[in-house]
Amino acid sequence: MHKLKPISALGAAQPQIDQIAGLTIAERSDLALASIAARQGQGEACMAAAQSWMQADLPSPGQGHLGQTYSCFWMGPEQWMVSADQADHEDLASEIKQSFGATASVSEQSGGWCRFDLKGAQLGAVLERLCNVDFAAMETGDVSRSRLEHLGCFIWCLQPGSEVAILGPRSSAGSLHHALVAAARSAL
Repeated sequence: MHKLKPISALGAAQPQIDQIAGLTIAERSDLALASIAARQGQGEACMAAAQSWMQADLPSPGQGHLGQTYSCFWMGPEQWMVSADQADHEDLASEIKQSFGATASVSEQSGGWCRFDLKGAQLGAVLERLCNVDFAAMETGDVSRSRLEHLGCFIWCLQPGSEVAILGPRSSAGSLHHALVAAARSAL
C-alpha cells in the first residue's frame, strides 16, 4: 500500500515562510481552489447561484471578495477563482458544482496554482521590482493579472499598502518564490 503524504508547492512537508527585513513571504498550502466559468447564456443564473451559495456577488473585473468562508476574484469574462480553507472544503469544486448546477463549469484548481502571501510596510518597494501593477492605488480586494518576472500571476490586495496574495502556476512555484525572495533582498 502506498503511503502518500501531501507536500507544499515548494516540495516540503510544511509551507515555506521567509522573513526579510520586516517583510514576510508565506507559502499558503492550506487553501482549496476552484474556478467557476459561467456557461454561455447563463451569466445571470450563475450570479444568482453565487449569491445564494456564498451570500455575495461574484466580483466584477479587477475585483475580489474576501469572505470568512469563501473568497474569490475575477479572472476573466465570466470567470472567477474561489478559495476556501482546505481542511473544511477539501472537495471545493464538487461543493460549488452542486450549488451552481448547469449554470457554470467548475474545475478543481488546488493542484494547478501556488499562493504566496506577502506582508510588510515596504511591500511596494518589492512589488515595483517585480511587476508593473500600481500597488499604491490598490484597495482591499482589488486584483490584477500581471507578468511577474516571466510568469503570469494574479496579484490580490488583501490590505492596502501592506499585504497581497500572489497566485502563480504551481509548476513554477520555485521560480516564483526565488523571484519574490530576490526582489525582497534587493529592495530592503
